[in-house]
Amino acid sequence: MLGAVRARSAQALTVLILTALAAAVAVAGPWYAVAAASRAAASDVANAPAGEHVISVRQSSKVAEDPRQGLDAFASTVRRLLPLPDLQPVLGMSLSRTAFAGASRVSMALAYRDGFCDHVQLVGECPARAGDVAISLDSAQRLGLDVGSTLKIGATDISEPIEMRVVGRYSTTDPAGEYWSNKLYRADDGLPPAFTPLDTFSNPILMDPTLTYDVGLPAALIRGDGGYDLIGALNRAGQAFDDADLRLVIPTGPLLTTIARDRDLVRDGVLVALGQVLVLSWFAIGLAGRYTGRERRGDAALLKLRGSTRRGMFGLAFGQHLVPVAAGVLLGSPLGLLAAWGLAGPVKEAADRNTALLLCAAAALVVLLGGLLVLIAVEFAVLRLPVATLLRRVQPAHRGWRADLLDLVLIGVAVAAVYQARAGAADRGLALVAPALVALALALLLARLLGRIADRAGAAALRTGRLRLGLTAARVSRQPGTDRVFTLVTVAVAILATTAGIWWAGQTARTGRAEVELGAARVLTVEAPNRTTLEHAVRTADPDGHNAMAVVADLGKVPPVLAVDSSRLAAVANWRPEYGDPATLARATPDREPVPITGDRLDLRVRSDGPAPVTVSAVVQNEATGLIASAVFGPLKKGTHTVSARLGGGCTTAPGCRLVLWELSAAQGMPTGAKVTVTGLSQRNPGRTVLDDTTLGDISRWRADLVGAAMEITARPGALTLAMNPNLSGAANVGTRVYAADATLPLPVLLAGAPPTDWQFSDALLYSVGVSAVTARVVGTAPVLPGVGRSGVLMDLDAARRVAADADQGGTMQVWLAQDAPASLLPALTRAGLTIVGDDSVSARADRLDEQGSARAAAFALFAALIGVLLAAAAVAVATAADRRSHLEQLRALRVQGLTVRAAVSIGYAAGTVLVVASVLAGVLAAATAGRIAGSTGFVFTDSWDIVPPPSPLGAAALILTGLATLVVLGVTGRLSLLSLARGLRDQGQGTRSRRGPRGRGGDR
Repeated sequence: MLGAVRARSAQALTVLILTALAAAVAVAGPWYAVAAASRAAASDVANAPAGEHVISVRQSSKVAEDPRQGLDAFASTVRRLLPLPDLQPVLGMSLSRTAFAGASRVSMALAYRDGFCDHVQLVGECPARAGDVAISLDSAQRLGLDVGSTLKIGATDISEPIEMRVVGRYSTTDPAGEYWSNKLYRADDGLPPAFTPLDTFSNPILMDPTLTYDVGLPAALIRGDGGYDLIGALNRAGQAFDDADLRLVIPTGPLLTTIARDRDLVRDGVLVALGQVLVLSWFAIGLAGRYTGRERRGDAALLKLRGSTRRGMFGLAFGQHLVPVAAGVLLGSPLGLLAAWGLAGPVKEAADRNTALLLCAAAALVVLLGGLLVLIAVEFAVLRLPVATLLRRVQPAHRGWRADLLDLVLIGVAVAAVYQARAGAADRGLALVAPALVALALALLLARLLGRIADRAGAAALRTGRLRLGLTAARVSRQPGTDRVFTLVTVAVAILATTAGIWWAGQTARTGRAEVELGAARVLTVEAPNRTTLEHAVRTADPDGHNAMAVVADLGKVPPVLAVDSSRLAAVANWRPEYGDPATLARATPDREPVPITGDRLDLRVRSDGPAPVTVSAVVQNEATGLIASAVFGPLKKGTHTVSARLGGGCTTAPGCRLVLWELSAAQGMPTGAKVTVTGLSQRNPGRTVLDDTTLGDISRWRADLVGAAMEITARPGALTLAMNPNLSGAANVGTRVYAADATLPLPVLLAGAPPTDWQFSDALLYSVGVSAVTARVVGTAPVLPGVGRSGVLMDLDAARRVAADADQGGTMQVWLAQDAPASLLPALTRAGLTIVGDDSVSARADRLDEQGSARAAAFALFAALIGVLLAAAAVAVATAADRRSHLEQLRALRVQGLTVRAAVSIGYAAGTVLVVASVLAGVLAAATAGRIAGSTGFVFTDSWDIVPPPSPLGAAALILTGLATLVVLGVTGRLSLLSLARGLRDQGQGTRSRRGPRGRGGDR
């Protein structure tokens, strides 16, 4: 056996190389699948909302006189039933109540939360005693409360409220974090909760709260490291929770589904790519065995003549193949592990690593056994031939019926795969490899067509005296095995074109998704006290408006809302054609700047016509800090008055303040029957008119409350009359305010997609602007808008904050940066008062999306397809080299008959060149055709995101680039394998010239 290997070292080396390539891909597959699935799961966990990392257990229960005892008993029960180790829970209580603010009633929860003061910024003190509360900054502004004020909380609108001491105002430090993920501790339809110590719940009217047990899950449990089944463990515990009257809330469900989907995509993608390249490798190994077996026919004939048994001959054949195949597996396996490590990284978990190594060993064994079986099948077909046939130098040209039957079966399988793919089952069965099967079927048909064309063209060329074309065509049509080499190369090129196109389309789609989701090249998540502070800070840091834009995203509302500084939208946003005209919103939002208030006192000229004394308050907002301040005039008796009031809020510092609203109040209860007429408002230090006759008399500059029994407003030149309407409807909310309408209503918006359902039957209303719903006016539509996708609205941030007046509905505050924004802008934003808590960019988000299972599967498929082209190149080299001796003898014989050296060399190169060019073109054609017939089996995104459709994976650019690249690789391989043939022909030419003398009339032509 060793002697046979030494005697046929070139053939053994060929088999070794082909087996090494196959083993490299086979061994790389399992390691890559495990490592890539782990990376995808880690990326899913890291990028999921914090709320999906937390599970919550809730129970509505009475806590009797000892809230701590009731909460501890609840926690003990949950710990016993929850089958998860080493968890750090956060306990809490929440009770929905009503907050009283004058005549208004606002929903507000009263809550306790472990570690509350560690997760907020406080102005004042942390609540420590029963009856102490900390309220949000928004609640403080809307209820008119401050540290030291009294908050009234009641069970219902008509129940007697209890009074609580406001000891602090809070703002959350990490609103998107795990701590605040429970919706019970965030604002819902009303105000954000008021937080209080646990002892407060000993009050009899507060003894039936909802108890909560929130726990953040370790990433390893969510990922399922070591095969841990989190969802299975939770489902098994579900019945025990139901029996204990506990509600188990599992927000991690979508995240676990995404992780499982990623694992499935990686597994299926690797299996499909691995199966395709193994089939190609075994086909290439079979071709190599067939071509190199011609050299062993004489050995087999000699063994038969010497009386060797079939068993002995089979053992010799098996042995001489075992050596190169085993060596190829041993050489390719470590290379495959290194390649998988480079593509997907290490497998960190010991259990997963052991599993991956076992699968790698099994894959290597499959390559070894598969390669040996293919070669043995080829040898068996040779050994059963008689001696006379083995000694023939010219092989029969006809094809056997078995080959024709196999071709028909393969074409039938391709038809079945296309049917399955078109029937809606593209993610399973034969549909996963439908493009490759269609390419194979086309390759088989085109191989038959190529042989027929070459045969007819060769005959016609020889009859017309075109010797080079005729001999080249005859070589292509009569060379045994040409059709199989053509088929192998065509399929390899088609697979590479398809996978490269899918990979390129995925890269482009991920960048496009990142652009749509972010809206700008770079997006900073920031913290600021309110929207006014955000807008002022951004405009201060970037006064030219070319590099930064303030944005507030409130995507949890219906519809989702994105408030942007529309004056900077065109310059900063990463605007795509799908969005329409970026200037539409800015044009529809007129600039109506009020006279800024920069003094420390206000003078009011007013006439009161009501039956009782009334107090008039002018509420202003600082245009830099967003803080609310009031100038209180009165009580005013019936008659005309000119009154003065001190104004706080830091209005004397630029840019000053703006008038937000007028509010009427009485010493006792509602200002029933109140009627006041404002005839002028001015400031002192410095002196200036704030409201002139024109402004007061313009009714479009004033609006009443949008809900409840609103006030009546009458405007005429130089006078604005505010009158309380009788509450004939008995509404719970009675309007005592009139707002300065320095932003137009309805609010102009850009709409993505179809209007919300309730907009189709009533006014377009937005619930994320102020305390109550605000009417909207659609000034432009687009199929997609940045940040909100296919459903949502874009509004002007400045207009929205002016309409909101003294309310601030929160949302995620962002700063969008242009592509070429300078690095100095971030320190400038920090100096302007913003705290940067997050930084994202299109490139960074696209990189994160690149960790999804679909992207990882596409990357391995591309790697395997490249190996498939190398296998095809090796097959081309084997086919060319195997017939090099006989081809050289034929060309030398033609040289003796007068063929020139140049013609002989060109004919020697032409046959291989024609085969390579024809198969590459056929491969590109097969890829394009298979894509149209079978469709693409590539999944761009795990979550099926398709807001912006991905580009076609088989565009002209992808096909042309793939064709050129494979043409270069295969062409160079074929040419290198024919160098010795050309050298032999030239050496013969030089020998002829040396015998004939100098070239001349009688020389060699």
